[in-house]
Amino acid sequence: QVELVESGGGLVQPGGSLRLSCAGSPRIFRTYPMHWYRQAPGEQRRLVAAIVNVSDFTNVADSVKGRFTISRDNAKMTVYLQMNSLKPEDTAVYYCNAYRNRAEDYWGQGTQVTVSS
Repeated sequence: QVELVESGGGLVQPGGSLRLSCAGSPRIFRTYPMHWYRQAPGEQRRLVAAIVNVSDFTNVADSVKGRFTISRDNAKMTVYLQMNSLKPEDTAVYYCNAYRNRAEDYWGQGTQVTVSS
């Protein structure tokens, strides 16, 4: 059963923008905190942004603060990652994640973002 489906990745020039989407099943979207992670080649997967479902509290990593924004659309059961002023070092596979505990940890399939001229 597929719980999370990402879309929106692609190739963009430095300084450009992309918006990633993560569509969740109703069971996941309504009750789980949602996250975006990224993994560059040869590196560990790192947390980029998080949003809590109840309060809409958000947090983003220092490396993307001021450039990336996480948000959610409850009617569409979708979480977004708006990425502006993209840099080559933002190149990575981006993953959507819903996590409550070790037994309730769901991942999307990942979407490639490449920032290059």
